[in-house]
Formats: sequence, structure tokens, C-alpha cells
Amino acid sequence: MTSRLNGQGTVAGVVVREGGHVVEMQRRRLLLAMQELAGETGLTEATVGAVCKRSRVSRRTFYDLFADRDTCFFAAFEHALSEIAEKVLTAYELEGGWRERIRAGLESLLVVFDEQPRLARLCVIETLKGGPAVMVRRREVLDILAVAVEDGRSEARAGIGPPALTAESTVGGVLAVIHARLLDADGGPLAELTSSLTGMIVFPYLGSAASQHETERPSPLPNVPRTSSGNRTEPVGADPFRDVPIRFTYRTARVLAVIAADPGASNRQVGQTAGAHDQGQVSKLLKRLAGAGLIENDGPGGQSGEPNAWRLTARGEAIHTALGTGTT
Repeated sequence: MTSRLNGQGTVAGVVVREGGHVVEMQRRRLLLAMQELAGETGLTEATVGAVCKRSRVSRRTFYDLFADRDTCFFAAFEHALSEIAEKVLTAYELEGGWRERIRAGLESLLVVFDEQPRLARLCVIETLKGGPAVMVRRREVLDILAVAVEDGRSEARAGIGPPALTAESTVGGVLAVIHARLLDADGGPLAELTSSLTGMIVFPYLGSAASQHETERPSPLPNVPRTSSGNRTEPVGADPFRDVPIRFTYRTARVLAVIAADPGASNRQVGQTAGAHDQGQVSKLLKRLAGAGLIENDGPGGQSGEPNAWRLTARGEAIHTALGTGTT
């Protein structure tokens, strides 16, 4: 409707939409680069220049999106919290009683940290080096966790509830254990601490018997990627954009979204759904995406008269998820 009123047909609406998606893609790439660098080399080394180089986004674009390095780091922290909360809350809300919810949420958190150690270091270690806004947000997160722990008071026997600051001190103790393990290059998977830490949380509220029961339960041992020396390492593709030899535009993201929504789509189907009617250009873009390892062809393709059938590769899926571009 707006495009009709301004007399510019549909082009203006498309340009605005495409521009918005390009900006969002650039912002996401900067956030991923900040997360990776802060967790890998520390916040001090995660300079604007280093973030721009890792993300392959210009400094001018960086300053169009963020006031400074600290603002970008705060946004990266928020992005990390959203990713973690989605998994932890899902696990926490699926269980029944308080003890089971605490264990499920804690286990989910530790598994995420094992799978993404840079993300863990950013949230647990590097936020201590952030500015005032980061410290306030960190405090808010710890307060939320303390509220979840304090729910154990409702299951404690009448008259033997723990002191008022128990939840806050318990969360601080758990965080200190995780912090120490992350700093230990030879430390084992965080997930193996699930039973011990659950027992630690349960003890003040439910007593020694319940605590011992949790401590003796087996902890999960995820398949954590390690280097040849046995140290934990980030899974391949933590930053899916790294070293991808193509430039991402709205049209690129749109094509990936179309293929994600309709695996096996042909060149013509991809072009029509993505709104790109020049089939020659569509074919060239699909060829570049295939050459970059983001899509693969399951169809005969090369045989005369037979269509291609495009699907996303694992890296293509990761980039599509990071871009967050729908087909509508």
C-alpha cells in the first residue's frame, strides 16, 4: 500500500526491505565476531579493528550500528543470553518438581557451555571486564537465577528453611566453580559437574539425603571437541561466516531461506519464490553458493532437461539460522 501511495511502484518497498535485511545481516556478523574474539582472545583484544576484520564488515558500517566497542560487546552478550535462555528454559520448563527443574536447567546450561566454550568464556569470564551496562545486565541475570534457586524454599520442610541470602550465595558458588573450570586448560567437560553442582544447590533446601542422591546420579558426558593435546576446542563453524568467499546480500539470504523452506527446489522454483526472475542470474548465484559449500544439488542437473534439486549443507543451515531471514 505504501509503495502505491508514494508513486514508486513496488520498487521502493523492496529497496527498504532489502536494505533492512542487509543491515541486520551485517549486525549479526559483527555480533558473532565479537562473541568469538572475546571468548577466544579476551575482551581486551577484541578491538573494533579485530571485530571488523573477523566479520569482514567495514569500520564505517560498525560505527553506523554501534557507538563503540563496549556497545557491540553488550549486544553480543545479549545475543548470547538469548541463545542460552532458549535452550535452558526449554529444559527447565519440561520437568516437574523444583529439584528436577534445577537439574535439567543446569545440565542444559553446562552442555551448551561445553559445546561452545567461547560463548561460555564470554558470559562467565569476559563480562567481568565489560562496562557498567554489562555489569548491570550480568547482575540481573544472576538475580533471575537466584529466584529460580529460591523456589526450593517452597519444598523445604516447615521451620528449617535456609537463611535469606542462601540463593544468592549458592548461585555465586556455582558460578565460581564454572569460572575456575573454564580457566583450567586441562579441565574436563563442564557437564560432568552436573550432579555435584545440583547436590550443592539442593542441600540448603532439602537436606543432606536429597543432596547425596543428586550427587550420586550420573552426569552427562557430551562429545566435546578437543585438540590433540586433550584441551577443549570450539566446534567447527562457531562463526559460520568465517572464510566464506562470497558477499552476503538480501538476495543471497533470500535464496538460502527459500531452499531451507523447500528442500529439493529447482533453479526456477528458487528464482520464482525469491522474487528473482532473471533465471541466468539465479543460476549464477546458485553456482556460487554451491561453490562456497552452502548448498548442494541432489538432482541430476547436468543431464539435459532434468532439473536441479537444491538443499542446504550443514554450513548453509548455520548461516541461514544466523541470518534469520524468512521467505515471506
